[in-house]
Amino acid sequence: MEVIKLKKFFPALLFVLFTQPVNAVAEETAAINTGDTAWMIVATVLVLFMTLPGLSLFYGGLVRSKNVLSIFVQCFAITCLMTILWIMYGYSIAFDSTGMEPGIFNIHSLFGGMGKAFLDGVTVDSISGTIPESVFLIFQMTFAIITPALMVGAFAERMKFSAVMLFVAIWFTFSYLPICHMAWGGDGALFANWGVLDFAGGTVVHVNAGIAALVACLMVGKRKGFGENAMLPHNVPFVLIGTGMLWVGWFGFNAGSHVTQISTATAALSWMFVEWARSGKPTAVGIATGAVAGLVAITPASGTAGPMGAILIGFLSGSLCYFSATSMKRALGYDDSLDVFGVHGIGGIIGATLTGLCAAEFMGGAGIEAAGVGAQVWAQIKSIIVTLLWSGSVAFVTLKIIDATIGIRSEDKDEVQGLDISDHEEAGYNLS
Repeated sequence: MEVIKLKKFFPALLFVLFTQPVNAVAEETAAINTGDTAWMIVATVLVLFMTLPGLSLFYGGLVRSKNVLSIFVQCFAITCLMTILWIMYGYSIAFDSTGMEPGIFNIHSLFGGMGKAFLDGVTVDSISGTIPESVFLIFQMTFAIITPALMVGAFAERMKFSAVMLFVAIWFTFSYLPICHMAWGGDGALFANWGVLDFAGGTVVHVNAGIAALVACLMVGKRKGFGENAMLPHNVPFVLIGTGMLWVGWFGFNAGSHVTQISTATAALSWMFVEWARSGKPTAVGIATGAVAGLVAITPASGTAGPMGAILIGFLSGSLCYFSATSMKRALGYDDSLDVFGVHGIGGIIGATLTGLCAAEFMGGAGIEAAGVGAQVWAQIKSIIVTLLWSGSVAFVTLKIIDATIGIRSEDKDEVQGLDISDHEEAGYNLS
């Protein structure tokens, strides 16, 4: 009997010994998908391309010629600074999930740990989903780069360079990283516990940067001559070229989502037709800004909305951002130089809210049932409220501290001369 049992057991033992190691190796190898990895490398390049040179050209063309170089330098320097801060502690605070529990709220729901500071534990074998962790962290770095860079448009032409750099460093640490963690830190993060949908950064990037930009422009004050002298864009072709680069790069930002194209085109047309009806002429800057509004608004919904949802988001963002950047700004009298709040803040709020609706099955979205739409929209609104209060508070306190120490505003004579010369001792254009 014992011999018979051994004969039966032996083939099974051989099967376990010879198949399990192979399966384990196969599973480990299959964990990295070469197609996913290749695409994410391309997407990373596209998002970096959005800042350098896309955003630089877009903003640079909108300011006066005496300040064009200051915009380029700010975007370039922010890219460098955020890269270093991201490696030092940013990636860890945003994505270290130590201490998090699904459905449980604790301090780790708001802040990641420091277990990955200086990329501790990130090796060539580390995997995030189906791609190497090194690719994931660099991809996320490009988001951390462009978000504070977006803010410089609100206080362009009057905040001195040293204050800009200090402001974005502190705001990145205490606003971008926590909001990023709340949204994308994984199970147990605040927004994840609420079931918030934010595919590519409606709250993390646009609402976050938009409200901080509004606070900053209010605290810095208006440009000299604002409301009295025309402050026209000095290079509209720069604006259109920059917009084109942002549009192309946004496919990396939104992971190649097809609704990105639909929303952007709809918003550009929406802004153009509203402007045409109100002022009699469709402008180049208008259609470009409308396209950016559509890109902003579709960002949180780009993984869950269908074509009809994208059209709705594009139409509303193009028309409502137009009124925000024109009528509302004039009525309230604030000097948001390049309409960062009007486009990114308002566009982000519109997109983040409508994500809950456009994910519904009846809208052609990812499949939320009609009965669950109300709860999803409320979850989206809660995340917007938290982002507005958190980011706005961080921006206010940070700028108060900076103003009390080194000051935030350029001297009057420097502003009149232009920040290119006063901050960098160079000119964007030399006629000699």
